Amino acid sequence: MKDFFAKFKGYLSEVKGEAKRVSWPDKHELYDSTIVVIAFIFILAVTTFVCDKVIQLVVNMIAGA
Repeated sequence: MKDFFAKFKGYLSEVKGEAKRVSWPDKHELYDSTIVVIAFIFILAVTTFVCDKVIQLVVNMIAGA
């Protein structure tokens, strides 16, 4: 069990070291990326909605409802 905590402490130390080497985005870059993600999610939601309605229409036509 002692070995586990020693390994875990070493792991956390390595994670801290890696986090210092990461190039974090500035505020403007983060804002731009957020806008791109929100726009993509909106486009994906609209596409999914349209596909769902088309499939629903086709199934209703086949079923005769």
